[in-house]
Amino acid sequence: MGVGQRHPDLGLKTLESEWNGATMAVEEKLKIELGKQGVFVTTIEELYNWGRRNSVWPMQFGLACCAIEMIATTMARYDLARFGAEVFRPSPRQADLMIISGTVTKKMAPQVVRLYNQMAEPRYVIAMGACAISGGPFKQGYNVLKGIDRYIPVDVHIPGCPPRPEALLQAFITLQEKIDEQPLTGEGRPRHLDASAQGEFPVPEPGEHDLEPTSNKGVWPVPVVIR
Repeated sequence: MGVGQRHPDLGLKTLESEWNGATMAVEEKLKIELGKQGVFVTTIEELYNWGRRNSVWPMQFGLACCAIEMIATTMARYDLARFGAEVFRPSPRQADLMIISGTVTKKMAPQVVRLYNQMAEPRYVIAMGACAISGGPFKQGYNVLKGIDRYIPVDVHIPGCPPRPEALLQAFITLQEKIDEQPLTGEGRPRHLDASAQGEFPVPEPGEHDLEPTSNKGVWPVPVVIR
C-alpha cells in the first residue's frame, strides 16, 4: 500500500511509504524539513540501529604493534569516544566488538576464539593490519596464523602495517554503516535475532603438526589445491 500527499508549502510528499508488514520509508528531504521544525520522523528499525551503532563497546586487548595505533585512536587527538566506543571493556561479556590488533600466533589463536565465544551478541570483529588479515610479513612463519578469518567471522578488514588511527576510525565508521543497514527481520538481520546463526565456534587446539581443526568450516573452507 502506498500513500502520497503533497505539502502546500514544501511541494514535497508528506508521506511516501511502502508497507510490506514491517517497514515504512519516509522521504529524506521531508525528514530534513520536519527536523528544522523540531519534528523527527523515524522507524523502530532506524531507532533501534541508531542505538546499537552508537554504543559499540570494544574489548580491551592487543596482540602486537597494531595495538599501539589502536590505543592512539582512543586518545584525545582522535578520540574514538566521539563515535560511541566510550569505554574499552576488560571483560568479553561486556563487549561486542573485537579488534584484532596485531599478529595472531597459533599459540594465541585458541584464546582469541575463546574470547570471541564469550562476547555479547550481536558481536563484530575488525581485523586490524596485515598480520591479522593474512599473517603479514610473518606469513611464512610456522607459528603465525595466516588470517584470523579462518576461525571467526570478520566484518571489516584494515590493510596496513601498521594502519594509522585514521584507518581504524574509518573501519569503525564502516562498521557503524553496516549496523545501520541491518534489518530487524529477514536475511541480513543481526545475529542475536537469527535463531539459525552459529553461536559458538570450535576452539582450535594444538595438534601434532598444526592447529586442529585447521579452520572453522562455517567461516573459512580450506581451498582444494590441485597439483
